Amino acid sequence: MKKIMLVAAAAGLLSIAACKNTPTDNAADAASDNLEMLADNLEAQAENTSNEAVAADLMNASENAEDASDAIENSAELNGM
Repeated sequence: MKKIMLVAAAAGLLSIAACKNTPTDNAADAASDNLEMLADNLEAQAENTSNEAVAADLMNASENAEDASDAIENSAELNGM
């Protein structure tokens, strides 16, 4: 029961913290999160393929998506978002 209350309290605090973000902050966060999910999906596809060349291409695309996500996060931090 205590864990449920802790999770509920954390969710409430996160929602309050999210209210202070500007639309630009929210867009940068969403874009970064989407790129991270894309990278995870590409990596999972690479692990599940038996073709080594395709796996290498998928891993490369995954790393590029992660780099793009990091670039968005770094840009947001540098611009004070």
